Amino acid sequence: MGESRLPGLRAQSVYRALRRAIIEQALKPGMKLPEDSIGEQLGVSRTLVREAFNRLSVEGLVELTPNKGASVAYPTLEEARDVFEVRRGLERLVAENLAGRLTAAQAAELEAHVRQEEKAHGQDGPESIRLSGEFHIKLAEMTGNALLLRYVQESSSRCSLILAIYGRPHSSECAVSEHRQLIEALRDGDAARAADLMDHHLRAVVTRALLTPRIERDIRDVLAPYALSEGLTPS
Repeated sequence: MGESRLPGLRAQSVYRALRRAIIEQALKPGMKLPEDSIGEQLGVSRTLVREAFNRLSVEGLVELTPNKGASVAYPTLEEARDVFEVRRGLERLVAENLAGRLTAAQAAELEAHVRQEEKAHGQDGPESIRLSGEFHIKLAEMTGNALLLRYVQESSSRCSLILAIYGRPHSSECAVSEHRQLIEALRDGDAARAADLMDHHLRAVVTRALLTPRIERDIRDVLAPYALSEGLTPS
């Protein structure tokens, strides 16, 4: 049975490695994603790489173009505004549903996560963006609404990609204090204030966005640490 599950496990590992590399901005927006190079670096077949591309395409992280192959998505400013508008609506729901229902254990988990954000503050832009996105996903998980969680995960992933393109360096600096205010409102059971804080927080993220240049690296070098973390070996 272990052998029969191996292809599925490897497919999941490839997907996770590529997704993390995109979210953490190691694979830059617009970067070409050659199946052969990625397959060799991760030690898997091109079939598994294509499977991962398809999943990432559904999430809006990868663009698949006939006769041109795959590349990391590069949303326009207009598309970015649309994504954040949808996300604001979803996360207002999260705040409203969670207010007054946050357990002591959940509040402690969120506080611990915010402390991680504080440690990354001003040191690593990609790390700050990833941790900020994970905070919002944790909130969605705590609602117990699987469908809401799925949509928040997808919109959060797209927003992380957008910030990789348009985010001013250290643009997440204000987010830590905003996250603390949100936890306080949720703990107090103030649904209206929690929803307004969430809306203000996401509006502020958009306001802090600014186009900045990016430098591309060889895809093999980019993927090396992600392959290692998933136990994948270059061919």
